[in-house]
Amino acid sequence: MKVLVVGSGGREHTLAWKLKQSPQVEEVYCAPGNAGTALLGKNVPLKDTDIAGLADFVRSAEIGLTMVGPEAPLVAGIVEEFRGQGLRVVGPTKGAAQLEGSKVFTKRFLKRHNIPTAEFEVFDDAAKAETALRSGQFAFPTVVKADGLAAGKGVIISQNLDEALAAISMIMRDRKFGESGNRVLIEEFLRGEEASFMVLTDGENILPMVPSQDHKAIFDGDKGPNTGGMGAYSVDSLLTPDLRQKILDDIIRPTVDGMAEQGSPFEGVLYAGLMLTDQGPQVLEYNVRFGDPETQAVLPRLKSDLLEAFAAVADGDVSGCELDWTTDAAVCVVVASGGYPGAYEKDKEITGISMAEDDSDTIVFHAGSKLVEGRVLTSGGRVLGVTSLASSLESAIIRTYEAVNKVHFEGMYYRRDIAAKGLRKMGIG
Repeated sequence: MKVLVVGSGGREHTLAWKLKQSPQVEEVYCAPGNAGTALLGKNVPLKDTDIAGLADFVRSAEIGLTMVGPEAPLVAGIVEEFRGQGLRVVGPTKGAAQLEGSKVFTKRFLKRHNIPTAEFEVFDDAAKAETALRSGQFAFPTVVKADGLAAGKGVIISQNLDEALAAISMIMRDRKFGESGNRVLIEEFLRGEEASFMVLTDGENILPMVPSQDHKAIFDGDKGPNTGGMGAYSVDSLLTPDLRQKILDDIIRPTVDGMAEQGSPFEGVLYAGLMLTDQGPQVLEYNVRFGDPETQAVLPRLKSDLLEAFAAVADGDVSGCELDWTTDAAVCVVVASGGYPGAYEKDKEITGISMAEDDSDTIVFHAGSKLVEGRVLTSGGRVLGVTSLASSLESAIIRTYEAVNKVHFEGMYYRRDIAAKGLRKMGIG
């Protein structure tokens, strides 16, 4: 079977890499792809939001299954368009994708279905939001969120009134995130440890994946502005079996059932960003696709055939599927362009990738990269995701950073404390 992965980031390279391992896969295409997917399969020069162009390509190339990586085409309705043309595709419909497309929709949905989440208030006027902040009705720190898609950067934790007012101004007045700034949420700040929990679902049956933890802030110690993610790790001890079951029972199951009840059954990958509080797990956000960089830490642990699971989702019944996982730990460190998440330079030559991959338990996933006349150059903010597997989290961390140190491009930056929280949780370090 020929398969198409829509997208161009590290998540998409990981998906293509894992699908390529299936004995049923004849060829992997990626649209538009990056340098890593170009070396793995074939890149297609189509934007991930060119839904009509992608559908035409799938028909002409006789693609048997399409996996949609990023959120934008899902929110734009790619699944309905593909299904309407009889094309097999993995992902939620436009209606179900509102769980990521609108934070207001999601918070109201969570409250309506008694799914644990932070208290919040919605504002569609900057002046009213500022008045509410000045009135003292919100304790600090507080969280200000742009309503719509903002590439993982529309959530601002404000330590005081001045920071919160600046966040409102940036989102609603300066329109840094475009139409996503039409509304904001001001939300209670939850204390605890974050965790990411992803599942595959056909709208009724649920296949849970192993847990992971993202590192959003740009600097060590979770300091500085949020990014799309500077690294992630996956280890079984992140969530106890009882806690995983509680998340499934109290959060995932009522979400899947609730979406079906309102006529938008969720089919695809549901990602729950969670805060593990003293009162139990609470939902910070939903994504309607694989997380990035969580995918780079989770899928290398998967022993099952990913194509079989995706085909079952596309065909509407995963009840006969099981996902088999290794007990190894996985760590992914994102190597970014200097200046990210602000302005950064491009077209820097990347060296050392093959040396980093000399270790058979290390994979370098490409994100913001391109292949030009045989050279790999930077083309984005998050450039690479270096992932290693090992029998223990400590060994996986060491192996990953040894590989990162073999990679070089001018101005490269990476956090040096990815997964350190996991070690502290185990009483190490």
